[in-house]
Amino acid sequence: MSVKNGGLLSRLDVRPQVAEAVAEGRAVVALETSLVTHGFAYPTNLEVVRSMWLAIQEGGAVPAIVGVLNGRVVVGLTLEEADELARRSDNLKITRANLSWALSQGRSGGTTVTVTMMAAEAAGILVFCTGGLGGVHRGAYGFSGSLNEATLDVSADLEELARTRVIVVCGGVKSILDVPKTLEYLETKGVPVITWGQTDFPGFWSASSGVRSPLSSNNLADVIRLVRTHVQLGMPSGIVVGVPVPKEHELPLVEAEAAVAIAVSEGAHVKGGDVTPWMLQRVFQVTSGRSEETNKQELLNNARKSAIIAVALTHPRQ
Repeated sequence: MSVKNGGLLSRLDVRPQVAEAVAEGRAVVALETSLVTHGFAYPTNLEVVRSMWLAIQEGGAVPAIVGVLNGRVVVGLTLEEADELARRSDNLKITRANLSWALSQGRSGGTTVTVTMMAAEAAGILVFCTGGLGGVHRGAYGFSGSLNEATLDVSADLEELARTRVIVVCGGVKSILDVPKTLEYLETKGVPVITWGQTDFPGFWSASSGVRSPLSSNNLADVIRLVRTHVQLGMPSGIVVGVPVPKEHELPLVEAEAAVAIAVSEGAHVKGGDVTPWMLQRVFQVTSGRSEETNKQELLNNARKSAIIAVALTHPRQ
């Protein structure tokens, strides 16, 4: 367990099935719960996490759902507890910035990428599956509309990747963001980014973002060697492993970009933490719900690939 996150251990409940799997060196994959509490409406939210749970189990790994219940960070929520979170109306969306508040107040809620990474590292879990990463918003580090609208809107996901050694398997960064700037930011922070299966970085709703991935390979063994070498070197950062959504389920890049352009043009009044959910909802409306179906298929695919990676990491000769 990480000394860095030693303080978190006082508020961390690692369930026996997860603790035993970690202790025995078996494959474990962490799952976040912000997609349960804030990503999808009920009962879709529960259906999505259940399908990911089953895909990870079928892939030979132990699923470890991370969430906050009554002021405790739980690693290894049951599906019944996930259902409880999915139904609640008072959930917090828990980030590194409000984690202390949530725990001090005995609150419950869904963990974002940042807190899920913290909990996974503290529990000894190396692989974490999510949908799309946060990143640098369009207009950040520059001007967006007028000389008075310089922004500095960068997701905390990127800072967490710079300091927390967890392998994050994702479908790229959310398409409402600036992909080239996000990849530049990760490079500056020393975070390796590799795409498994193609040379382009995934585009979240689309198989390709139209941007070449910093690293890429069609060979799982290359991904595993990268992870093992990174850990052996004692590098403090995480690694991003991008996996494209299957072509048959993608929202074509041109269509996705057109929907995002409409959302951007209409969303100038939305600020701060409301930007991402508002933009995603507007894209959902513009695409008549197709973006949500693609997101569900992407999450399921990421879960399957996460299990493959986690299992491969447990085999010394793989």
